[in-house]
Amino acid sequence: MKSLSILLLVMPVVMTGTAVQAEIVSPRQAELLYLLKHDCGSCHGMRLEGGLGPALTPTRLQSWQAEQLAVTILHGRPGTPMPPWRPFFTDSEALWLAQQLKQGVRR
Repeated sequence: MKSLSILLLVMPVVMTGTAVQAEIVSPRQAELLYLLKHDCGSCHGMRLEGGLGPALTPTRLQSWQAEQLAVTILHGRPGTPMPPWRPFFTDSEALWLAQQLKQGVRR
């Protein structure tokens, strides 16, 4: 229920589609992908195929909406090792990362 409440709070703020991509400039996109591969990779595996945390592959994330993933990125998962990344990412950046994960991140 708590995650649903968080999702309802974040949903109006989070944008979708190309508006998000246009808002995040290319140098920041490169930084976000670097953080994804290295910081997230330290728990989710360097190839994002699982480790301490679950795999972050398109197949594994198929049933998740990008907005749900963005909420998890921003607020973490209480009771698990997944920390909140809110201090490092804006709503738009978290959604952009989630969309990249859903599409499959280039290695």
